[in-house]
Amino acid sequence: MYAPAPAAPDGQRHPAVVVGGGLVGLTLALDLAQRRVPVVVLDDDTAVSTGSRAICVAQRTLEIFDRLGLGSRMLAKGITWSTGRVFARDQEIFRFDLAPEANTQFPAFINLQQYYVEAYLVEACLEAGVDIRWGQRVTAIDSQPGGATVTIAAQDRPYSLHADWLLACDGARSFVRGSMGLPFVGRVFRDRFLIADVRMQAPFPTERWFWFDPPFNPGQSALLHRQPDDIWRIDLQLGWDADPETERDPARVRERVQAMLGPDAQFELEWVSLYTFRCRRLERFVHDRVVFVGDSAHQVSPFGARGGNGGVQDADNLAWKLAAVLAGAPPSLIETYDAERIRAADENILHSTRATDFITPKTPAARAYRDAVLALAPAHPFARAMVNSGRLSRPCRLALNGDSDVWPGVRPGDPAIDTPVDGGWLLPLLGHGYAMLVFGDVPDVPGLIIVRLPADGVAARRYGAPPGGVVLFRPDQHVIATFDRFDAARIGAVLGHATLTRLAA
Repeated sequence: MYAPAPAAPDGQRHPAVVVGGGLVGLTLALDLAQRRVPVVVLDDDTAVSTGSRAICVAQRTLEIFDRLGLGSRMLAKGITWSTGRVFARDQEIFRFDLAPEANTQFPAFINLQQYYVEAYLVEACLEAGVDIRWGQRVTAIDSQPGGATVTIAAQDRPYSLHADWLLACDGARSFVRGSMGLPFVGRVFRDRFLIADVRMQAPFPTERWFWFDPPFNPGQSALLHRQPDDIWRIDLQLGWDADPETERDPARVRERVQAMLGPDAQFELEWVSLYTFRCRRLERFVHDRVVFVGDSAHQVSPFGARGGNGGVQDADNLAWKLAAVLAGAPPSLIETYDAERIRAADENILHSTRATDFITPKTPAARAYRDAVLALAPAHPFARAMVNSGRLSRPCRLALNGDSDVWPGVRPGDPAIDTPVDGGWLLPLLGHGYAMLVFGDVPDVPGLIIVRLPADGVAARRYGAPPGGVVLFRPDQHVIATFDRFDAARIGAVLGHATLTRLAA
């Protein structure tokens, strides 16, 4: 628990105000603060979240958190896993391994309860000078071309402030979105799911187990994940006709969990929640000086780990752009956040919708297709590729087109590929600014971080780079361009002198 903040004087002006002190809001605030942007965070609660929530943290998200100084801490606390097993009824139909290429700093996934990540972020934000105002509820928004006036209910009295940029990170039930009358477009699926976090000593391996039509939950689905501290997350499909109040009753939850684990299993209930699949988004994420980030902008079903990871990647995309705009870059730079993260949201929504349609078929034809795929999967690899228990989160390739040479390992829009370098790792060397990776030697370029690596090393092979090749990166460590050799004119044309002057770290 954190102490509620007192009201501030009326009318104070702030360059960046984040509404929502959850996973995404704190990540965005920390990234901005590390780029020397003063940030205020408003949160109506006085504690971090409860329950597992966004437990599966993907490799790309871990790389982002490592840039913010939290990667090693999360890796040490989290549960690393790579194997998934899929069952139809009580038969295993196939397994998969998500282990990344050898010699990577972070695994494909770790499991770590969201409240741990948020607690780490709070500590880092306070250390970075972020003004977190707990127990302060936003009650009104007046959006204007030059910013937004925000009315806030604090513990002692209401007050108002002006935000040059208002960053709505207040989740699926966003007050900011609702007060601006902005609807979601997309689908809500007629089904209900139960999440139960249980504490138990269990012999199960550290794997993702997914069941279609298991004996303990006939006609539905189930998912099992291990978390730190002997906490296991269980997701059980209930069907649309399930009564939410009945299913939340601890006795009913224990009955369902006991049926899954067996009559002799000993466990304690830690947290229970019900949810409905939603795959939808705002039509636009940027509305003048109000920007929507994470679940306030888009929602996806939890199977696939695309919600929390997608929200953190939203913040990663936005922070450097907003810092640049506040330093003098054109506000139109924020429009690229809108285009790029809508593309990512649409990709996540597409995968989530397909998974939901497979997990919860709603027509006789869809169910017949699903059952045929499951029946064929044990013996036929083509059918295993069609089984969809949630296509797990991967970063979106951005649509960055321009002057670039074609390489086999990486192309413009891809996130950077991490590799071992001199006892460390590449990504920390790229830092927070524009960077150039060179497989050879080149002269210094003002305003660019330059990393020189051997032309015959691991990194060159992973990037598919020729000797003397050059890779340009944005501050969010996405590839801008690849060149077969250093060419100052081509590099300058891609980056632009004004961009270098204003944006590079």
